[in-house]
Amino acid sequence: MGFFSTARQGRRDDAELGKGLWRRAHDRFNRGLDRYHQVLEGVEDEALYAELVDVADQLSALGPRVRKICMEAQRRFPSNGLDIPGPLAGVHRALSTAGNSLAMTAEAAAMLRLAVGPVPVGAASVRRRAEAVLDQVHDAERRLAEETGSTPTPG
Repeated sequence: MGFFSTARQGRRDDAELGKGLWRRAHDRFNRGLDRYHQVLEGVEDEALYAELVDVADQLSALGPRVRKICMEAQRRFPSNGLDIPGPLAGVHRALSTAGNSLAMTAEAAAMLRLAVGPVPVGAASVRRRAEAVLDQVHDAERRLAEETGSTPTPG
């Protein structure tokens, strides 16, 4: 991204996500996605790379869902600080946990990348962690839908 497109995106993010809690949750999730993709760059084993790319695709598909959750949360309970609005505390907790789980997923992938010799379990540990991220994003969607009185629409 060039300077001007980055500035435009920043203004758009400010408008859609605010500058507080929901923006931070969104940005943390995206940093986790970036970190996971950075780990992929150093994987030399083709079979492991293929497994980790499949997980990367699944995780990347969550990005727009997280953005949608954060945008709706910002619309309903605008945040320019770090105070968690009581009615959406569960949504924030699920997003925060998803961000942490995504960071641990990237860490597990990095450990596999650095392993010497055959890796007996392949990317199973990475897949388990990625499934936790998916579950937590789904939980955030469900909690937001319960609070807003609508039905969750995954993906």
